[in-house]
Amino acid sequence: MGGASPPDTSKTTKLERYNSYIRRVNSTKLLQASSKLLFRVTLLVALLLIFFFTLNYPPLSSSSDNNNHHIHATNNFLSSAFYGSGAAWEKQVRKSSTPRRPNGFSVLVTGAAGFVGSHCSLALKKRGDGVLGLDNFNSYYDPSLKRARQKLLKQHEIYVVEGDLNDSELLNKLFDIVPFSHVLHLAAQAGVRYAMQNPLSYVSSNIGGFVNLLEVAKAADPQPAIVWASSSSVYGLNTKVPFSETDRTDQPASLYAATKKPARKSPTLITIFTGKGINVYRTPEDKEVARDFTYIDDIVKGCVGALDTAEKSTGSGGKKRAPAQLRVYNLGNTAPVTVGKLVGILESLLSVKAKKHVIKMPRNGDVPFTHANVSQAYRDFGYKPTTDLAAGLRKFVKWYLSYYGIESRVKGI
Repeated sequence: MGGASPPDTSKTTKLERYNSYIRRVNSTKLLQASSKLLFRVTLLVALLLIFFFTLNYPPLSSSSDNNNHHIHATNNFLSSAFYGSGAAWEKQVRKSSTPRRPNGFSVLVTGAAGFVGSHCSLALKKRGDGVLGLDNFNSYYDPSLKRARQKLLKQHEIYVVEGDLNDSELLNKLFDIVPFSHVLHLAAQAGVRYAMQNPLSYVSSNIGGFVNLLEVAKAADPQPAIVWASSSSVYGLNTKVPFSETDRTDQPASLYAATKKPARKSPTLITIFTGKGINVYRTPEDKEVARDFTYIDDIVKGCVGALDTAEKSTGSGGKKRAPAQLRVYNLGNTAPVTVGKLVGILESLLSVKAKKHVIKMPRNGDVPFTHANVSQAYRDFGYKPTTDLAAGLRKFVKWYLSYYGIESRVKGI
């Protein structure tokens, strides 16, 4: 007796194998297509980023440059790519720069978040001039203090553009938007001894940035009148006092002074109050260091006076039509005071005794004294300082203690 034949499954098995093969082929094709698409998208994004950063980042001048240069590069990117675009940004720039008084100035103030820059900006705005600030907010000084000044300026309708002087794209954009009548150039890498640690930052800011600003201003139409700040350090090893604008400036005692010559501070205060020791410098010949300490209000008067008496540019759109006005002024208090006496006044104001560490200055650092002859500034715009050191320090200490919330610990200020 024969049994039933088993069902023929060969066709089903072949069909399943064929379907599995087709699925694998389709999966492979899909994976290959996805990979190609992903590669192409990645390549496109990379090319766009390279193009974008090439436009907005200046090349690094040296691989040995430190964080200060990276700060500049970051600010160039932010200013050109973010802050320097859009109708809202341009509206802020125009509004801040527009004068409110008849025949008022439209002034670009560089270093506007700095000590002198912020005070000059407020003085100009208060009298009805248009003011636009520019600052890179580097960290040489406390950035939080600069941000506080930026906030104060904003309350007075002064807009501070965050950017760097070496950013030609940003500067050209600002001059395209605003027909500046004046530039008050106060931005600089400050500090004498720091120049020994980071010399490239001084060359980049005090020379490169200044030249870049001049080139952009030269190409502007109209060309603005330019007032810029130098430093008493340019008089260097000159022994004739008081310093006159006609004195030699070819013997700088530091790189900082050398970088300020083309453009032509008191010790740390509250370390006294906190009980920390302070460094008090003496000359290599063991003499006291003296400075012509000047109160901020007097410096502002000098800067504004120089702006008010500056003649209009004699050029237009990069073309020179006649000899340009060139003046050099000393701004000072005309009464040098030794650093030891300054410390003594602070001790009296704070009712404390300072722990002094007497140190001899290096021969390639600070100058031993400063003393300004201000007769030319007095002759041209009536410059005359009115605040002596004791009165100025009292005001400064009062502000400092109030700002840092320790005013209640000091009586009589």
